[in-house]
Amino acid sequence: MNIKSRLALALLGSLFVGTSAFAQERDDRATILNFKGIQFTSKDSLFYTNFRFRMQNRLGFSNVIDGEDNVKFDARIRRLRMRMDGYIYTPRISYSVQLAFTRSDQDFDDTGVPNIIRDAVMFFNLTDDFYISFGQNKLPGNRQRVNSSGQLQFADRSLVNSHFTIDRDFGVTFNLSKKLGQMPINAKAAISTGEGRPVQSTDKGLAYTGRVEFLPFGEFTNGGDYSEGDIEREEVPKLSVGLGYSYNDKTTREGGQTGRFVVNPFTLKTSFADLMFKYMGFAYQAEYMRRDVDNPINVLDDQYATQNNSKGDVAYAFKGWGVNQQTSYLLNHGYEIAARYTFIAPNAQISAYEKQIDLMELGLTRYVKAHRLKFQLNANYTVKNGDFNNNNKKNAWGGTFQVELGI
Repeated sequence: MNIKSRLALALLGSLFVGTSAFAQERDDRATILNFKGIQFTSKDSLFYTNFRFRMQNRLGFSNVIDGEDNVKFDARIRRLRMRMDGYIYTPRISYSVQLAFTRSDQDFDDTGVPNIIRDAVMFFNLTDDFYISFGQNKLPGNRQRVNSSGQLQFADRSLVNSHFTIDRDFGVTFNLSKKLGQMPINAKAAISTGEGRPVQSTDKGLAYTGRVEFLPFGEFTNGGDYSEGDIEREEVPKLSVGLGYSYNDKTTREGGQTGRFVVNPFTLKTSFADLMFKYMGFAYQAEYMRRDVDNPINVLDDQYATQNNSKGDVAYAFKGWGVNQQTSYLLNHGYEIAARYTFIAPNAQISAYEKQIDLMELGLTRYVKAHRLKFQLNANYTVKNGDFNNNNKKNAWGGTFQVELGI
């Protein structure tokens, strides 16, 4: 892109929406005006697109302590994604498209369909502090889910997220940012189909989701409230507190927007609270999630069971609650040490299928170019039923080495 095109693009952005609205590195907003990736602007500056990709290559293993040879190895491309963001005619009308090219990133095992499309969403930026999105995108759920997987300080999100997340869906979202005195407040509300990415049609049972965030000490540097680890080394303490709730009426999947398909629709009620704190290289975040459902036990949809050779399997919604906490400190030369503790408590109604889990993890990360190029080394120990004895045959330990590269 030449100098004239850059100036025209920056001028259009400042006239219509303001550059501050696009400073954050977040999955729920089109990435424009920060000049990352491979870019193209039309001669009349009425069309702009930003092309990016990222990949995560992984080596890992796990070992269940049962006296048998239960060592499992994990050597694969965890994620390979391509993303295009931009606007057409004016930055008031922007878009984001994200595609996934690995099996584990396509929900293939749960649906039997390669769901390549992760995001396909349009944004209507009505004012500097209010925009509407329409299409398939992340719902305004828990912080770690809305946070991009490319901004994580561990190789994967926590078990709390994997058990209770509401993930992506097709629908409309309303996004408002205001200030109460000097405190920024972000509020989001969404109405969506409730069945997630692979759904072809929907019934009258929709999902209703809301989230509000409070930042009592002001904005984080470069949108750091949605980026794990204090890479920016905040010079003054920064805190973000988030609260939310999702009501998914008559969903036909075990996890609402995720999981296997079932015969009898569920109504899932998911609540969540989280916080992020950063100061001078130190970071701490915590997340609480809870899911309620009247009758969590179900049976698999016949068509799905036949396709996946799983007839006779019991299906169930994960009813219960969980807490995740993680902390880190950024050392010199881009090295970060981190620790994470996760606790999952299933409800008694599903105790025959799920047990209490305690998971402890340690992480060492070398940031070469922030989260764009990093090397991650993680070790973990999983405890079942609260028995921390190393002789407990249900406990397991493991490790992961992952390299992330992206633009």
